[in-house]
Amino acid sequence: MTDYAHLLPACWKRKVQAWLEEDVPFFDYGGLVVGNKSSIAELLCKSPGVLAGKPFVDEVFRQCECTVDWHVQEGEFVSEHRKVVAHVRGSAKDILQGERVALNTVARCSGIATLARSFAEMGKEQNFEGTIAGTRKTTPGFRLVEKYGMIVGGVDTHRMDLSSMVMLKDNHIYSCGNIATAVKAAKEVAGFSHKIEVESRSVQEALEAVEAGVDVVMLDNFDPFDIGDAVDAIRSTGKSVVIEVSGGVTMSNIKSFMVPGVDIISVGALTQGVPHVDFSLKLVR
Repeated sequence: MTDYAHLLPACWKRKVQAWLEEDVPFFDYGGLVVGNKSSIAELLCKSPGVLAGKPFVDEVFRQCECTVDWHVQEGEFVSEHRKVVAHVRGSAKDILQGERVALNTVARCSGIATLARSFAEMGKEQNFEGTIAGTRKTTPGFRLVEKYGMIVGGVDTHRMDLSSMVMLKDNHIYSCGNIATAVKAAKEVAGFSHKIEVESRSVQEALEAVEAGVDVVMLDNFDPFDIGDAVDAIRSTGKSVVIEVSGGVTMSNIKSFMVPGVDIISVGALTQGVPHVDFSLKLVR
């Protein structure tokens, strides 16, 4: 079983601390009410979904001086309504202090993982030979959790940030004047270890990007019916280039984007408007 927690950077626990500081910046009045009596709480999964985010829940409660005993594996699909996926042990005030931060985190991470799993399974069903990926359209301050959810769900994260890969979009091209100039400037500083991708809005722009020597061409907001011709035109150049399609991709229409020759389908919907998995935490009487 893959331990996805090994992916996390050394600084990730500071993010959890910041979440808790945001939620309890001063006094915890409810904590005074319940006191520090030893308690146990059940973490309940109340809607179907892929469990994701265990390391974050563990750390939330660790910082609140509680422990978590899990009964479900990371990445496991939970179908049973109100299934007890974990028990949390600690004082009542500490459990309740970490409750909302933990629930918010696991609900969103699991929601992303669940949708990612659906996209991944759709790709397999359609024998799609390319890669389904997320995007950089993530929540500020929460990208680590959201990208982690994509991995647990089985899709590619795409680039993690502006430093991971050079992606020249329409505004970059407009500012530079043309694709060739933008790509030349990027190559001068990016070095051999960074791929360069250009967002193309037409077949002509895609061919200009290929001629400029990019590694990846994105066909942005193309009508699915036009993707095949664009792929053929790019492949006819004989250049080795990765072809990505993006823009308006959803579960209901992704089949139409699975055109032969397409290497990557990037999906902003994986983090924008994704339904969360419903969790709750209940103290055991």
